[in-house]
Amino acid sequence: MSPSDATFAHGDSREWAVRPFDRADAEAVIALWEEAGLTRPWNDPRLDIERKLAVQPEGFLVAVSPDGADVVGSVMAGYDGHRGWLYYLATASSHRGLGIARDLVVAAERVLESMGCPKVQLMVREGNEGVLGFYDALGYERFSVANTGKRLVSDV
Repeated sequence: MSPSDATFAHGDSREWAVRPFDRADAEAVIALWEEAGLTRPWNDPRLDIERKLAVQPEGFLVAVSPDGADVVGSVMAGYDGHRGWLYYLATASSHRGLGIARDLVVAAERVLESMGCPKVQLMVREGNEGVLGFYDALGYERFSVANTGKRLVSDV
């Protein structure tokens, strides 16, 4: 089993599997990101998927129903040689509170560790206290930084 392939069951009949993203998952993943409010007009999610598949595709994971028919979660992880990053963590609203996001983060951390990654970070938009609380519970540390960025390629 690879660091990302795992099946999780949590005390009831609900199960899901965490596995690497497959191209056939694309539309379901984009719908999940839209439902979770992760898409932005200046980022084409299809291009984000293609870019990830070109660089460390093993860091793109999905959670699926036991029969594999429904994508119920996603996460992207990447390692730049200094630190790992998590992006696009999302769980379907119908499946929130079951531990899927936690299991996706754990699986992504395993992938990063297998690459030799010593630490992982992520960005959370201001005011999203619920998400910050989620990461607090997973042992992530808050710190203050100023983020800057520059668009090199326009998606629109």
